[in-house]
Amino acid sequence: QVQLVESGGGLVQPGGSLRLSCAASGSIFRVGAMAWYRQAPGKQRELVADITRGGTTTYADSVKGRFTISRDNAKKTVYLQMNSLKPEDTAVYYCNADVKESPMRDATGYWGQGTQVTVSS
Repeated sequence: QVQLVESGGGLVQPGGSLRLSCAASGSIFRVGAMAWYRQAPGKQRELVADITRGGTTTYADSVKGRFTISRDNAKKTVYLQMNSLKPEDTAVYYCNADVKESPMRDATGYWGQGTQVTVSS
């Protein structure tokens, strides 16, 4: 079984910063692409940023220039550095990872439990 555990959420004032972390553990042969999604109240879950195992990144237009996704393959961990936060960034942030549990199996997508980010004065 694979688990993704997120940390780093909280309450921050507009213009502030937060850093989210998500660590994968369990029966893992290789972690492929990793991503951060978010879901605000009453809205659909949306992709914030993703990163390939080789480090290629993509970002939602709404966060470009403010958020940075990175990863440490040895630690099986993905990070999201969030700067210049706005009230509209308020959401539950979810980590997602494509995980191969053995060389013979296809990758499976796993989700973390979510961490709340609230941007408010």
